[in-house]
Amino acid sequence: MPERNPSDQDAHLLAQIQGDLSAATTLLRDLPRGVTVFGSARTAPDDAAYQCAWRLGTWLGRAGLPLLTGGGPGIMEAVNRGAREADGISVGLNIELPYEQTPNPHLTHRLHFHHFSTRKLMLTRYSRGFVIFPGGFGTTDELLELLVAFHTDRGARHPMVLVDSTFWSGLLTWFTEQLGSRQLIDLHNTDFIEVVDDEKAALDVLLGAEAAADLMRRYAE
Repeated sequence: MPERNPSDQDAHLLAQIQGDLSAATTLLRDLPRGVTVFGSARTAPDDAAYQCAWRLGTWLGRAGLPLLTGGGPGIMEAVNRGAREADGISVGLNIELPYEQTPNPHLTHRLHFHHFSTRKLMLTRYSRGFVIFPGGFGTTDELLELLVAFHTDRGARHPMVLVDSTFWSGLLTWFTEQLGSRQLIDLHNTDFIEVVDDEKAALDVLLGAEAAADLMRRYAE
């Protein structure tokens, strides 16, 4: 079979990117700004991180904030499940992968992407805050891309919460001892990163301590 002309490949690529962006913009621009959650697709339901993500999704769903994830299993499923069970907005921005990326069943809104670049853009463009749970290469890539954007444009910053201080401590120490000490980054530009160990502390950052306390009191009555 003859190889496709590069210009034909470019046209096909551009059409896919345009289709991804158009569908996502049409959906997300009409929703309230929500919270995007990143984390491993491999986290099991009996894992403490899954349970924390599920509870966080529940509280944010009760607060009326859309929950945006990659739409897959693991942490993504946990957050979407919590939001759906709270009758909230549960958004999954799915992508085809050779493994791991079957859409979870807890989505109220679902989009399919052909390319990681457009998917990552849409996971960040319409969010008012970000939560990053433990994860692998994909999660780390998403975290670092956010840090690059926030480091170069203070106006683009939104609350960023890293969940599980034990998991993230080594990376944060490397930022300080290697990147900071060699003046490869400005450490004062990382002061927006908040590291927490439970959903209550994450809510305090994302909603503000007073609003988070009011929300919990409302549902305790």
